[in-house]
Amino acid sequence: MVRTGLTPTAAAADGRATVDGGAAAPVSRDEAPGDAAPRGASGNGSRRAPGSGAGRRRARSADVAREAGVSKTAVSFAFNSPQRLKPTTAARIREVADALGYRPHSVARALAPRSTMTIGLLTPQVLSVVFGNPFYAELCAGVASQTDQAGYGLLFVSPLHGSLVRAIGRATVDGFVAVGLSEDHPEVEQIRHAGLPMVLVDGAALPEHASVESNDEVGARSAARHLLTLGHRDFVVIGVEPPNMPGLFEYSFGPTESVASRRLNGYRQGLELGGIKLRDERVVVGPASFDGGVAAFHRIWEDGLRPTAVLAMSDVMAVGVMWAAREVGLRVPDDLSIVGFDDLDLAPHSNPPLTTVHQPIRQKGEESVRLLLRMIANPDAQRPEHRILETRLMIRGSTARAPAIPLDPVAGHSATRHGRARGGPSGTRHERGAPQP
Repeated sequence: MVRTGLTPTAAAADGRATVDGGAAAPVSRDEAPGDAAPRGASGNGSRRAPGSGAGRRRARSADVAREAGVSKTAVSFAFNSPQRLKPTTAARIREVADALGYRPHSVARALAPRSTMTIGLLTPQVLSVVFGNPFYAELCAGVASQTDQAGYGLLFVSPLHGSLVRAIGRATVDGFVAVGLSEDHPEVEQIRHAGLPMVLVDGAALPEHASVESNDEVGARSAARHLLTLGHRDFVVIGVEPPNMPGLFEYSFGPTESVASRRLNGYRQGLELGGIKLRDERVVVGPASFDGGVAAFHRIWEDGLRPTAVLAMSDVMAVGVMWAAREVGLRVPDDLSIVGFDDLDLAPHSNPPLTTVHQPIRQKGEESVRLLLRMIANPDAQRPEHRILETRLMIRGSTARAPAIPLDPVAGHSATRHGRARGGPSGTRHERGAPQP
């Protein structure tokens, strides 16, 4: 976890030391301040257990240990190092804790009336992946612009030692902006049980949480229809793998309400309007990166598929497809048309400029923080807001009319149209980066 924007005073109030490039160091006690207050104590140091009467104190780890028949150390392990316990033991301890209303110290402190003046940005990917993705950079810029304006710090929460749940348990924040998480992810359930305000970005819209997303189906449908109007009939879709399923090239996009599934539905709907049924073998998924796009297109090529058009679910993957297409001798857009999704800053500067679906990424970040701050200020609001932002097709130079002559399955390009494929002399390769002419 990386904390940004905290003043020394805020950091001291938070009770944690900021560690550069790692998790913020927690205070050493198992309970939050005030946990040791005697039964029936009053004042700012005591809180009621969820659903309890006025005279009851909040549950402590000793209460959980007694009810679960384990030691206090085992209770600590269940929340901080569950791998050190049998799965059944850890699950039983968590069930007892939920029943008693017990929360580990950092979450309990965040639930206290005193504000931490910090918002958590929750991502299922490690920070090295997040910061290397231009999409996240633009989204974070929108988030940070609003937290800065409101005087809040920003805490990046990503998997800690491989566990996002463990990282969440150590995050002392007033609420979360959760990016790319769906309702069936255990990370979302952990935050839900903590009772913290949360806004989902590009995740399934749970009824009790606010959400911000783009109209993915409409954008994807417009991309497919654009290619149909250019006469294309042979398509491949390159999608983004679910964050909890790295390294897979499969046809499943995870939860049905994920961004990838919505975009796939839009592509299929658009193609069906032109009488094209997209078969499963025409859908390949991979990491949302340049190399992910390269690998996905090579997989398609090695399988013997020769599409005239590619619909990529991210711009960085689309640029990777451009490179891979040139590696096999194809010309973009003469032999292969490519449409991305995002409209990142790199899109108009690729070679050729990328036709893509624009979504307001920075606005997503801004809107998510505005919603979250309203939820923090009005915790009793009955109806969380759900925002859907519009998309639009940006037509540039990476799409053209379908080749009059089908691609040669061996040579890979419509050689009879132009004699040979462009892309450099035979036997040479460009350094990877922006696709070369």
